[in-house]
Amino acid sequence: MILVLTGPTGSGKSALAIALAERLGAAIINADAFQVYQELSIATAKPSLEDRSKVPHYLYDFVPIEKDYDIYSYQKDLRALLSKIEGKYPYLIIAGGTGLYIRSALYDYDLSSSEHYDMGEYEGLSNDALYERLREVDPVSASKTHPNNRRRVMRALEIYLATGERKSDIEDRQSHKPIYPVRFFGLSKEREEVYSSCDKRVETMFEAGLLEENRALLEKYGQTPHAFQAIGVKETIPYFKGERSLEETKSLIKANTRHYVKRQLTFFAHQFDLEPVRDLDEILGKIKANI
Repeated sequence: MILVLTGPTGSGKSALAIALAERLGAAIINADAFQVYQELSIATAKPSLEDRSKVPHYLYDFVPIEKDYDIYSYQKDLRALLSKIEGKYPYLIIAGGTGLYIRSALYDYDLSSSEHYDMGEYEGLSNDALYERLREVDPVSASKTHPNNRRRVMRALEIYLATGERKSDIEDRQSHKPIYPVRFFGLSKEREEVYSSCDKRVETMFEAGLLEENRALLEKYGQTPHAFQAIGVKETIPYFKGERSLEETKSLIKANTRHYVKRQLTFFAHQFDLEPVRDLDEILGKIKANI
């Protein structure tokens, strides 16, 4: 049985997942788009090596920073992992806040429409221009995509250009039901409580050496890797250039984190049949009630 434990950034998913895995003899599988990257630890609030030693952890810290990793890679890797460790643990806990990764891997999404098209002529376009182009060819996909999510806009355009089919039409042919036995649990906290937790986490990140880690990585790899679009990394680049103060940088990271929390909550509410839980005892009670 797969147990998905999700919730907004700063809600305490990682700690609860470890406590739950210890009680159930389960393994934990990462569902955070940036915790897959090696070396990128503080900004992503990746579970520490000590925490990861308590119970088996998978799909953490395994992708080189200079490599692009996306929803298609995650679907392939998670499904291959599930086939490999099937029956090894009584439960598998998929923990993370990247809802699109979770949905694409556990539901019957066919991402085989991965034909590629030379997008060179679109690389120089602004986000607004790209989004307008997507609205012209696939308004349904455009309505589900934020204009500033350049990678998703580009991918939807690429599918249309490579196949002649709209991404939304391809998705409509799928039933979008889970293909595994799975239950979805959402860590439930008041929004202001989550916001406060996020603000404290940003301060803790700086105390833990966020600037030092980011500076070393940017000097080593430059600014181009997709991994550096993580909240907590991209906002520090202007600081290193002397274009933004430390306090402005902290404030921007906090603001961007709150915006991301809002988007997560909206996605979870519309895309998953979540059972709300607040703590370990509550989730254990719900699991035992259905055994």
